This record gives sequence, C-alpha cells and structure tokens, in this order.
Amino acid sequence: MLISLALLAVTLAFAVLRPRNWPEAVVAVPAAGIAVAVGVVSPSHAWSETKDLLPVVGFLAAILLLAQLCADEGLFKAAGDAVARVCHGSPTRMLGGVFAVAAGITAVLSLDATVVLLTPVVFATAARIGARPRPHVYASAHLANSASLLLPVSNLTNLLAFTASGLTFTRFAGLMALPWLVAIAVEYAVFRRYFADDLAALAHEPDDAEPTGVPVFTLVVLALTLVGFAVTSFAGIEPLWAALAGAVVLGARALARRHSTPGELVKAANLPFCLFVLALGVVVKAVVDNGLGDAIGHVLPDGSGLLALLAVAGVAALLSNVINNLPAILALLPVVAPAGPGPVLAALIGVNIGPNLTYVGSLATLLWRRIVHAHGVEPELGEFTRLGLLTVPVGLLASTVALWAGVLVLG
Repeated sequence: MLISLALLAVTLAFAVLRPRNWPEAVVAVPAAGIAVAVGVVSPSHAWSETKDLLPVVGFLAAILLLAQLCADEGLFKAAGDAVARVCHGSPTRMLGGVFAVAAGITAVLSLDATVVLLTPVVFATAARIGARPRPHVYASAHLANSASLLLPVSNLTNLLAFTASGLTFTRFAGLMALPWLVAIAVEYAVFRRYFADDLAALAHEPDDAEPTGVPVFTLVVLALTLVGFAVTSFAGIEPLWAALAGAVVLGARALARRHSTPGELVKAANLPFCLFVLALGVVVKAVVDNGLGDAIGHVLPDGSGLLALLAVAGVAALLSNVINNLPAILALLPVVAPAGPGPVLAALIGVNIGPNLTYVGSLATLLWRRIVHAHGVEPELGEFTRLGLLTVPVGLLASTVALWAGVLVLG
C-alpha cells in the first residue's frame, strides 16, 4: 500500500508542478512501470485497466483536437464578440453572458476548451468594455468544473462514469440536466453577491471593431457531432468515432485551406497527456487493489437513497481535493458501480463540483491558473478557497438532491 501511494503522490506532484513544462507522462509512465515491476499491480490488471481506458483516451484526443479546430475557425472569438455586444457595457450582463457561453462550451467541447481557449477570450472581452476581469475569469474556472455535469463528453471523468453506468447518451444527459442547471444557478447566485463591487464598477459600450463572423460551417459540424454522440450510444458504438469524424472534417478543411499543418493537428490532440491518463490509470489501480478500494467500500453506505447519494458525492468531493478528481473517479467507480447509475452519477457530481474548492482538485484548474498568470494576473489562494467554500457545499447538496429527484421521476 505504501509503495502504491508513494507512486501516486509523486505522479500527482509532478503533474501539479510540471517543472520546465515537461509533460506529465515523464513521471507517470515510469511510475506505472514500477508499479507492475514491484508487483503492487499485476500485469493482467494493468493491461485490463489500460484496455478499458483506451477508448476514453482516444475520445479525449479527438475532442481536444476538435476544440482547437473550433478555436482556429474563430468560434470562441465570435462568442466573445457576441457577449460584448449583448452586455451593452454592463459587467453584470457580461457575467451572465460568460456563464452562458462557458456552460455551453464546457458541455459540448469539454472543460479543457473552456479553460484553455475561452479564458483568453474572457480577458479580451472584459478589456473591450473596460470591466474588471476578476469575476468573469473566475467564472471560466468554476464553470469548467461545475458545468461539466451535463453530457458524457463534457469531462474525462464523465466518460469514465458513463462507461461504468450502463446508461445511454440521452439517458445520462436526461438524469444530469437538472443537477447541471442547479449547479450553474448556485454558482451564478454566489458570484453575483461575492463580486458585487467588481460588477458595480463603471464600464462602457464596446468599441466599433469589426465583429468576428460566425463560423457557420463549424457550428454545423459541431451540431452533427453532438447528434453523432447520441446515435453511436444507441448503436452501442464508442463516442470516440463521432468525435473523430467531426475532428477529421474540420481538420481536413483546415489542411486544405492551409490554416493548419499536420504537426499542429497532432500537437492539438495532446498525445503526451493522453499517455499520462493511461499511466495514471495503472497507478491508481495499484492503490485501489492495495486497500483504497476496501477503505472506500467501508465508508460509503449501501443503496441509492438520498442519504447514500449525498454520502457518495461528499466522499468523492473530498477525495478529489486530496488526490485529484481523475484518480478519485477511477478509485470510486469499482465501488459504486454495482449499486447502479444513481451512485455513479453522485460520485460524478462530487468529482466535478468538488475541485472548485482547491487548486489541486482538477488538472483543468491548475491549467487555468497558468493561463491567468500568463495574462499578468495572480489568483489569490485565499480568494479561490473562500469562493470555493461558498459554492461547493451548496452546489454539492443542491445538485445531488436534484439527481435523486431525477432518478425517482425518470427511474
């Protein structure tokens, strides 16, 4: 147990710090190899975990590529221009626009797209109307996590839970729609009050710069890709193929128009991070096999009633802030999956909303911090934590109750 925990700790510490911007896989892959070599996880278990994760990781690469291609086509800048026009110089209206855009992008293109591609647009949009960027930039971080509840494709944790739940794409979305809306509503209410002074500061109408044209072709491809997710789910096919089809169409168009190169497309897929996820799965499997799985099983109650779902969500949130949300969901799923989709989705609520409490809760939040720092802003740990304390407990409670009600109604 100590060896597997040490390997996990070293892997996560390196992923958090990333010295010299080295890929997370630099340490994760050797750690997985050591785990197998010293016998804390058997070769058969390591291979089984890797094989189960391959379709999920393949989807991750495809959706990262798809998001970057959408950004290259101007989708995110067009969204920023639309928010700037609609808000008419009001920081409060801009916050509502950022919430709407961030929630939509997170749901369809995953939380990484919101953090990496939308956050710079938020900075630029705030500058256009002279608004203080703080509320809007923090919104992109929070909604990247809490607004990723809706679809199986919104977060890597969702894909893992989706596979374990046995639900179809549309049923997953149906059960998570109300928790998603509730989580966003809680965040918005807290943000309006917490950042009241920033939102009351004077701003102005946006300049008359030529607005970015709406990339209609890109929107059509995105819509068809989303339909493809539902179709492949009903057909029993991995959603990877729908995401890959959308990425191939936009990628081929970008190459034909010389807007991108093959090397840039490969880079956008972030293959080193995908390798990190595979290796991390093996390391977490070692920890689960050596006592963590049993410990979680003893802590969590049986059943899928409201109290059981609240307990699962709470433990998942706590675990995500201790060992990061990706290892947390990998550790929780073998324990909660036998109890049915309700506990699986409750665990997902915990690992998606919970990371808003600390920087280390999700890799997306750490990435957001780097991007914000690159724009000359250093987010304060105290403020991030205070905002998390105001949103996370209420969001967890309200979203889990909404899930429980949805399970009762939809069965």
